[in-house]
Amino acid sequence: MSNADNHAGSVEHEYEEDVEETYVEEGDIADVIPDDMDDNMDDDMDDDMNQDASGSQDQVVLEDDSVQGFFTHKEPVFAVDMHPTDPSIVVSGGGDDKAYLWDTTTGAQIMELEQHDDSISSVKFSTDGTLVATGGMDGKINVYNVAEQKKTAQLEGPDDIQWMHWHPRGNVLLTGANDASLWMWSLPTGDFMNVFNGHSAPVTCGQFTHSGRNIISGAEDGTLIVWDPKTAAVVRQFTSTDERFHQEGITSLAVSRDDQVILTGSMDATAKLVHVNGTILGSLENATESVETVGLCDTLSLAATGSVDGSLSIWDINTMRLRTTLKHDDSVTRLQWHKDSPMLTSVSMDCTVRLWDSRTGDCVRVSRGHQEGVLDFALSNDGSMVVTASDDGCCLVFAQ
Repeated sequence: MSNADNHAGSVEHEYEEDVEETYVEEGDIADVIPDDMDDNMDDDMDDDMNQDASGSQDQVVLEDDSVQGFFTHKEPVFAVDMHPTDPSIVVSGGGDDKAYLWDTTTGAQIMELEQHDDSISSVKFSTDGTLVATGGMDGKINVYNVAEQKKTAQLEGPDDIQWMHWHPRGNVLLTGANDASLWMWSLPTGDFMNVFNGHSAPVTCGQFTHSGRNIISGAEDGTLIVWDPKTAAVVRQFTSTDERFHQEGITSLAVSRDDQVILTGSMDATAKLVHVNGTILGSLENATESVETVGLCDTLSLAATGSVDGSLSIWDINTMRLRTTLKHDDSVTRLQWHKDSPMLTSVSMDCTVRLWDSRTGDCVRVSRGHQEGVLDFALSNDGSMVVTASDDGCCLVFAQ
């Protein structure tokens, strides 16, 4: 017999002796546990086991399809933009009053920009990428030279920046404000060029036309105005006095590549298609809540509208007919057609980024990673990369 067997036998013998010495006499028993208490204890153990099992089943498995991220913001990120020629450089700004330049390949911070006195509502690179601007609810706009990482100008005038847009052919910056005005400056000098007055409520959306010859803006008073940038004169105006036009505030707009057609979205749950000559071409109606985002395809005669009701609708603008309705699980916050492509990207308060093929209505990809709604995104020129800004305080990079 081996030493191990001898040891086992010895332990077993000692255990038997211990058992004989520890018999309990009847008088030593204080209380007798009823049989039904044993049953209750068994039931409690079963309940605990069931709770543990259900708890493990209820655990949420977090999906993260992102390839990189930026996590320095400590509050919701409201705005993000991608450098027009170098997609590795991104600017983001948010509710922590801060903006950053950062690298999409590493997630590393390139530069912390000067802090605003209130939330940053808009960030934009100039068309050639030499300058970047941050606009805040404090009414200030800071402009930086990207290569030199140096502030070149601080602009003031409006009272709460709603959006910014750079001229397509020069370093001229346009902004819309909460005080119903639009302002325009020449950069990098910061020279004031013009102020545009004609709306009577916050200017919620606007841009230069693709040629740069006109400015289009929409406001909460339901007005859409075409402006002359040089004189600040109103070239064309659409208002709610025309019953065929929006009866509530305008939330978003898009301009066709030839600058002839404008698509607007509104809180009245409709989108309107108008011609710059003043003609109302039609009304796109199938949403049940506010239309928050709109877009026009470069290659096909298609329009897209996204609503608070979660619908993303594709329209044929030649016939004014609905082609298909796609769905998010919550409000659609922003959409963008890919350049020279029938593909479309949208983001939502359902925390997802979705890539769609407008020809078939197929959802080609769903990207997850955020824990709260996605508020804004930037798309690379070739459509292969998306950078998001979210209520959860994070920016994520997704490959498409």
